[in-house]
Amino acid sequence: MLSCRTSFERTIKGDVTMKIGIRKPSLKRRIKARTSVKRNVVHRAGIKMPRGSGWARNPKKFAYNKVYRRTSFDLFKLFKKLFK
Repeated sequence: MLSCRTSFERTIKGDVTMKIGIRKPSLKRRIKARTSVKRNVVHRAGIKMPRGSGWARNPKKFAYNKVYRRTSFDLFKLFKKLFK
């Protein structure tokens, strides 16, 4: 059940908050994602799952990310499209 908190946040089933609208760019998170130990270990070991198989590994996260990507947009991608 969806209940509206603010115009840009919605709570789904109690504790999961879904953000809607412009994503805030974070340099800290961008660097962290590129330099994480877990990412390097999985990548070098070759244990990567094929694209589109995220539902098999973690279905709840897969569903959340699918909705999040469709309800929000990246500011940098917007600028890229405007200044092509």
